[in-house]
Amino acid sequence: MVFLYPCAYADPERKIEWVKEILGAKNFELYLGAYGLYEQTFFAQDKQCYQALNKRERFRIDEGRLWPIVKDRFDDAGIVSNYFWQDLWAAKLIYNDRPKEHYDIGSRLDGFIAHLLSCDIPVNMIDIRPFPTDIPGLRTIVDDATGLEQFCDGSIESLSALCSLEHFGLGRYGDPIDPEACFKCFYNIQRKMKPNGKLYISVPIGKERVEFNAHRVFYAKTIVESFDQMQLIEFSCAADGMIEKNVCLDKYDEDIHGGDYRYGLFYFEKKPDPNGQARTDGEQEG
Repeated sequence: MVFLYPCAYADPERKIEWVKEILGAKNFELYLGAYGLYEQTFFAQDKQCYQALNKRERFRIDEGRLWPIVKDRFDDAGIVSNYFWQDLWAAKLIYNDRPKEHYDIGSRLDGFIAHLLSCDIPVNMIDIRPFPTDIPGLRTIVDDATGLEQFCDGSIESLSALCSLEHFGLGRYGDPIDPEACFKCFYNIQRKMKPNGKLYISVPIGKERVEFNAHRVFYAKTIVESFDQMQLIEFSCAADGMIEKNVCLDKYDEDIHGGDYRYGLFYFEKKPDPNGQARTDGEQEG
């Protein structure tokens, strides 16, 4: 509501039409719902109409079991967010590649990971937070993924990290404070990937900075330079509920967002090993 000064006090029980005139029909209904005044919304008329039409005794309205919802009438059918495009982008690429098993660092369980599991792609997922329950097809590891010490070098053929790496080392999720944590993880991801292995990463891009303790924002070229053992296959962007394919790396270097973040979507392939085979930890150390 907008309050004008000076103005007359409007008792909502006696001057409710004033509120309706100020807010308009849609916002008026939402206002009534927010304050629990359901009997003055369309809910009351709909309830009366239902009772008059209903012929099934077991489905008669019980006044003791009402559950009034007003706002859904004014919502869209769904939300096509940046996460929607990011998750769909990566899931389609991985489905087309059909790895024997996929590894993930901290991506969305109820979005991207669910997409992969629905395609019968086994997923090994690392997250510093505890997992809510056991899920068929999903192997979970509760740990800090910075060093990826759980895996041998050159052992992973397919790995993703969607909107997770930008948080490393900022303490937001209970991890140790370390300004270099995400860059350490970038390096270790490359060590763990097999030659020709596929990597799918999403991070906020724009004018480079840290917005402590939420996340970092990267130049797209910083990501490409940090993954110098990888070949960039595709760079796309998700922003404003849309996806932009095959974007120039420096296009959004001066973007400061203002709250609506642009996610850079990076699809990499590990460069072939010069010796023609993946090396083990022991061979590397020797």
